[in-house]
Amino acid sequence: MLAIYHDYRIFNPSRGFLCLNELDLGVPLRPAMSSIFREKLTPDVYKIMVLEAKRFGAQEALESKIVDGLGGFEEAMKIITDRKLVEKAKKGVYRELKKEMFRETLGYLERSEEEAHRMDAEARREGVRGEEAKRRVNEWKRNAPSKL
Repeated sequence: MLAIYHDYRIFNPSRGFLCLNELDLGVPLRPAMSSIFREKLTPDVYKIMVLEAKRFGAQEALESKIVDGLGGFEEAMKIITDRKLVEKAKKGVYRELKKEMFRETLGYLERSEEEAHRMDAEARREGVRGEEAKRRVNEWKRNAPSKL
């Protein structure tokens, strides 16, 4: 989660993987969390990360454009230097460009309390529907003709 918030990502190819394991953990993604992945990943990569909890090793993460390079500190510094990122940030518009790029995510973050209430209410409604479904099944079982 933390890595995806960065503008540029370098993956150490000697260890680890990138994934969204909320599916394995049984934890939903909050709107702002999901939004940043939608904005920074291709639709195909986002889909398999969320719906399959796929783990990406370094080379596959690079090929899928989840990361910008492989390596360590030296490779990170090379990207900063080659792309002249320090100079570009000095122009004073970088922040505004990022705010526009990630407007959807910023909107969710600004409404995070409202979103939390919405998701809690939805979970309560789902709980009520689940209980109603169980009640109906039990009622059907009681009223169903007995088998010999």
